[in-house]
Amino acid sequence: MIKNITFSAEKAIIERARQRAKARNTTLNSEFRRWLTQYVNLPETTEDLTDLVARLNYAQPDKTFTRDEMNER
Repeated sequence: MIKNITFSAEKAIIERARQRAKARNTTLNSEFRRWLTQYVNLPETTEDLTDLVARLNYAQPDKTFTRDEMNER
């Protein structure tokens, strides 16, 4: 069930946010729901962060990068 909520922000910021959402072929409402979902799923404790690092530990590079390779832009 979707529930309506009301927030206040400066008019110019709301307009810029709407333009940005439009450029991404979405709506400000959709973008806010996406942000809210990410916000409530953020790790809150050191233990949460440790668990996250452990879950992501599988991602290892296939090689060791040189200092120059790491600093390439």
